[in-house]
Amino acid sequence: MKIVAIDSSGLVASVAVTEDDNLIAEYTTNYKKTHSQTLLPMLDEVKKMIELDLSTLDAIAVSAGPGSFTGLRIGSATAKGLGLALNKPLIGVPTVDALAMNLYGTDQIICPLMDARRSQVYTGIYRFVPVNKSGTEHTASPRDTQDTLEIQYSLDILEPQCVVPVEEITDKLNRLPGDAGVIFLGDGVPVFREKLAELMRRPYTFAPALCNRQRAAAVAVLAAGYAKEGKMVPAYAYVPEYLRPSQVERERSEARKMAGEQAGDAMMSKGTFSKQKKSGSGESGG
Repeated sequence: MKIVAIDSSGLVASVAVTEDDNLIAEYTTNYKKTHSQTLLPMLDEVKKMIELDLSTLDAIAVSAGPGSFTGLRIGSATAKGLGLALNKPLIGVPTVDALAMNLYGTDQIICPLMDARRSQVYTGIYRFVPVNKSGTEHTASPRDTQDTLEIQYSLDILEPQCVVPVEEITDKLNRLPGDAGVIFLGDGVPVFREKLAELMRRPYTFAPALCNRQRAAAVAVLAAGYAKEGKMVPAYAYVPEYLRPSQVERERSEARKMAGEQAGDAMMSKGTFSKQKKSGSGESGG
């Protein structure tokens, strides 16, 4: 299955093309330019470099969120434009799940952290579980054959992606059973590194530069699995997953609430004034 994948959910912009188990091309930047400036040129460069015939694609995968509202909208618009033009389905991949996929095969607990502002993080808790070819959990045995010795790893979601204060996710990590360490990754690490040192009560470390940010290749790998499960939608039906309202939506909601409260206060004041006026008229008439 040939997939082009896009991730513009954070500061990183990334484009990848995979076919079955092969990564054909990947272009990733982590620079201050906006995704509206970089994403389409990156896609075009990849297309030229590998002489990609877009009509041969089976699907377009995109990091579905959470993340930067602007980045998600740009990625969504790009993916939907491709899907509509090529008549190809879209596969939305949860951003935090794709970040966890960067650490495929580790026996440690994985905790991606994306800075969500307002002292919160987009995060989740994951681990990889070894499974046999049949998909059942692998347990070492003296009777292992060549078939049972070959294992794969399945991404196990211990805590689905969410937006919470960093104190809440570290509390959940500290209360997990066992003594496995935690690997943190994502653009929230430099923001909350000192806070993590205060809050963590179990061993932890930070992923190195080669795997600590979003990669479109990880989006493509998860998307291939979703495609086998039929988790695809027509391009026109795709919507990102924001997890919370944008700042503009929050401000609009707060403004409406404030306006409603002011209108209520005004009505109450008017009603009180009317009652006082009637009461005053009654006393004068007596």
